[in-house]
Amino acid sequence: MPEAPIPSSWCEIHCDRISKNLDLALKLLPKHAGFCAVMKADAYGHGIGRVVPLLLEQGVSRIGITSNAEAHAVRDAGFSGRLIRLRAATPQEMEGALDDNVEEQVGSLWAAKKIRLIIGSGSMPTGIHLALNSGGMSRDGLEVSTKTGQQDCREILDEVGSNVVGICTHFPTNEPAPLRQNSDLFKQQVAWVCANSDLNRSDLLVHAGSTLTLLSGEQVATDMYRCGAILYGILNPELDFRPTMELKSRVVHLGDYPTGATVGYDRDRILNTDRRLACISIGYAAGYSRIAQDRGAVLIRGKRAPVLGKVSMNSIVADVTEIIDTQVGDEAIVFGGNGPNAIGPDAAVTQFGTILPDLFSDWGMRNPRTYRC
Repeated sequence: MPEAPIPSSWCEIHCDRISKNLDLALKLLPKHAGFCAVMKADAYGHGIGRVVPLLLEQGVSRIGITSNAEAHAVRDAGFSGRLIRLRAATPQEMEGALDDNVEEQVGSLWAAKKIRLIIGSGSMPTGIHLALNSGGMSRDGLEVSTKTGQQDCREILDEVGSNVVGICTHFPTNEPAPLRQNSDLFKQQVAWVCANSDLNRSDLLVHAGSTLTLLSGEQVATDMYRCGAILYGILNPELDFRPTMELKSRVVHLGDYPTGATVGYDRDRILNTDRRLACISIGYAAGYSRIAQDRGAVLIRGKRAPVLGKVSMNSIVADVTEIIDTQVGDEAIVFGGNGPNAIGPDAAVTQFGTILPDLFSDWGMRNPRTYRC
């Protein structure tokens, strides 16, 4: 049997931390509020096939996805509960998701008419969620604050009202005052929809709010929180949430270079003293963004080594002069590690100039994954 290829860089996924983060999140839920685990971007780069069983162990019965591939992966992982698409979909996507029993989102009369055609052909989505904008993202929700939007809403419900199982929105901010304002508006608009249709509020799943909403501490109008980031320890370490992914690579070369030597493309860095440099087998092709130039460090043998020069496609250079026992083959931790020098969320966000969900989904989908379970 051939040996598995040795990766240049890889993501190490901590399954026990995902389970612990989920347990902590469920305990934060207000009384009577449900939980929808969001599996976008292959579970934020962690791998749907390995995350779904952890959700099932703790009784999660609702999962949110965006793509048909995600829906299929969730079902393949053994999930039989409610599967809700969290964005608008093309008619082709909706038809392609019928076998996976996906509940679809509708925020326009055009989409409602397309679903009506699917229903008329003898097939239909498991359920439909009417998406409202409610002062929100202006993305794919219906704007019922206008006369035109209200008329469209009535016509949408004429088309597919008997298939509507939920009403949803997405809050654009989780700052306390505007969050309360958006929540109140959503509640009012849900009431208007029910008052102007045959829909019964008690039969509907009315949902809004994300990880940030749940962690805000504000009481909002939602039957269910749709959360992804909280599972992966991206926020609130003071509540004992821990990051669930580490990004690692290896030292592949060591060399001694004199004062005046230049490092990287365009001679971007000039050494002002003699230095010992390590070549690390990760670059922008594996998600070590070029924006990290002159900002970053990697962790080698528990110590931080600054990264010098421009980032190449498949390698970076780190200064290991002060880490005298560095050897070829040593792990170089880009994100993660233990002890006082660990490279945690704050350091990563500063280094790469973006948020952790962006980094996790990028790293996890570019690199092989190993699991510690």
